[in-house]
Amino acid sequence: MGYLERLRAPRPAAGGIHNLSATRRGVLAAGAGALLLGLSLPRAGRAQQGPPQSRHATDVAAYLRIAPDGGIHLLSPFVEGGQGIATSSAQIIAEELDADPARFTVDCAPAGDAYVIMFGDQVRFTGGSYSTRSSYATFRKLGATARAMLVQAAAQQWKVPAAECATEPGRVVHAASGRHLDYGALAGAAAALPVPTEAPLKDPARFRLIGKPVPRLDARAKSTGAARYGIDATLPGMLQAAVAHAPRLGAEPAAIGNEAAVRAMPGVHSIHRLPGAVAVVADRWWRARRAVEALEITWAGGKVPADFSSSGQLAAFKAAAAQPGVAAEKHGDAAAALSGAAKVVEAEYDAPYLAHAQLEPSSALAAFAADGTLDLIVPNQAPEMYQAVAAKLAGLKPEQVRIQSPMLGGFFGRHFLYDTADVFPQAIALAKATGRPVKVLWTREEEFRRDAYRPLSYGRLRAGLDAQGRPVALHAVVAGEGPMGRHMPGFLQDPKIDDSAVEGLTEKPYAIPARQVDYVKSTHAGNIGFWRSVGHSMNAFIYESFLDEVAGAAGQDPFAFRLALLRDSRRHSTLLNAVADLSGGWKRGPYQAADGTRRARGVAMASPFGSETATIAEVSIKDGEVQVHHIWVAIDPGSIVNPAIVEAQVRSAVAIGLSSALLEEVAFEKGEPQALNFDAYPILPHARMPPVSVRIIESGAPMGGVGEPGTPGVPPAVTNAVAALTGQRIRTLPLARARFGTT
Repeated sequence: MGYLERLRAPRPAAGGIHNLSATRRGVLAAGAGALLLGLSLPRAGRAQQGPPQSRHATDVAAYLRIAPDGGIHLLSPFVEGGQGIATSSAQIIAEELDADPARFTVDCAPAGDAYVIMFGDQVRFTGGSYSTRSSYATFRKLGATARAMLVQAAAQQWKVPAAECATEPGRVVHAASGRHLDYGALAGAAAALPVPTEAPLKDPARFRLIGKPVPRLDARAKSTGAARYGIDATLPGMLQAAVAHAPRLGAEPAAIGNEAAVRAMPGVHSIHRLPGAVAVVADRWWRARRAVEALEITWAGGKVPADFSSSGQLAAFKAAAAQPGVAAEKHGDAAAALSGAAKVVEAEYDAPYLAHAQLEPSSALAAFAADGTLDLIVPNQAPEMYQAVAAKLAGLKPEQVRIQSPMLGGFFGRHFLYDTADVFPQAIALAKATGRPVKVLWTREEEFRRDAYRPLSYGRLRAGLDAQGRPVALHAVVAGEGPMGRHMPGFLQDPKIDDSAVEGLTEKPYAIPARQVDYVKSTHAGNIGFWRSVGHSMNAFIYESFLDEVAGAAGQDPFAFRLALLRDSRRHSTLLNAVADLSGGWKRGPYQAADGTRRARGVAMASPFGSETATIAEVSIKDGEVQVHHIWVAIDPGSIVNPAIVEAQVRSAVAIGLSSALLEEVAFEKGEPQALNFDAYPILPHARMPPVSVRIIESGAPMGGVGEPGTPGVPPAVTNAVAALTGQRIRTLPLARARFGTT
């Protein structure tokens, strides 16, 4: 039985995303969602939309199934994780198909060539804010092709020319005779027709869906608790496992002092030594967890040194930054311009390791069938990649592994392949050892312990001003390592430069005559991964905060300073003016608000994932802590599909950006992460989340991303506002490290 065999599973009559249900020999596709991602793409990939459409754009049968009742099932290449991709994909196809998006159910497609549609049909993943822009042309063509086939089927049945037929949502009509047929009644005949190589696309001026706030397909399921995640997966005869990882990455279990006693605990099936971990398999997960926590394990060795610390890593980066680097960007002669400048401004910035801290901890369910094939239910962002690795681990061919990609309970880049940070190898090993389906669920502590963290980062910057206070040069040095070079080096344009470590410092729109960004590779001792907006999330803080410092040294208002530097870019100056207008007009402060609080504002810009953003934050200080009262964001993604989803994604991105700026940090001491749950890793509470106002500007530029671009501008906008209010320049995040007074 294949990956998508339904095995008597009921299908919803209309709308939504499929819920998770599985049996040992048939694993269903899933859907619904929670929040967004973060994969960094090479600059060449971000600068263009990719191929106009995939060669699979007319492969209707692989993507669409229209049921007799008119319900439409879409197999999407992308995983729904709360970003709304299931809805926007259905919306694009429905526009050209002439259908109601509410009639769609959407599942993530199985691993397979038909769904590899990105970068010239070379790869498939959900990330990099790339899903909609990489599939837009393909999905339009797919919908148009399906519509043409339905029209042809109706024309043949009526024995009239296809040109006399038209469509209304969900049906084909023949105006001359007053006849009509629903898509469900035509689907069988249409499927038997040859697939046309060319089908006309709509004039965008006639769009009725694209550009409109179509309701989310998954809203009801998530609101009622019907939505199911990977963590909810079950199979008949399933055992459950809990895991204890070594406190330090790379350490191995040397001895277990009380193994016999733990084996005798209620429900315990077996105890297993795994790479860097010990697992207890039991009939219930809670019993497995209690048993594994009772084990007396002695650990030996370790990849991460016993004296490793965040402060030590930062010191290593600072030392590395003094060494020659590789130019990631160079315009003019920055060294000469700096030597001749009337004033030179210098500063060092750093940002900490961050956890993904997604709502759903990592889990995986593995089951070997009688024929030796493997079913694997695992939250992931790249089914083909996971299939290939799982096959290697299981000693199978990729086609012998069926990957189910359920909806993601938050991810932010967490569910890519990260060495030592993945749960599914443990599930495969335990299923093979026990001969039973095994579901592994990490506790929150194990999730924090084995996360692939956003990298700690360090930047040193110098800028030169002429006698009139105009910037003549800017030189930035970043030392460290990004997740792209660590995990996906084949995506790098230049193997000597990690794009994910320098993005947000390079390709800035400001008209500074001489500018250079150098990269010095210095590796992390621990594991690192993609995080929402990746390098932009720390480098925008570094660059945009420093730019405010430069404006201050020039004696200029930071907003006016930026606007002058954007004189050659109408797109960016329009965006900056738009966010000022959205906020009621730019004012830096300090000033007194209507409630009597003393406030100030900060501004920042960012250019992530093919989109442009401008952000303003308003802050005050209360009891020594930063209070953020409002954040305004203007975003220009070129063009959009669903404005409601765009606004929701920007607000979500602002929330995670603000949380990282104010509170979040994973600190390492003695080789171990100190934050193992939300008590030591606080995230932004509801009471500290300010209103967020969003303005969307469609400039007509190539379509950019939406899920991540709202994040990078928030930390610098907030720290710039704090500097305006207090006179205290923050160069190290999070802000919770500092106490503030007002000046």
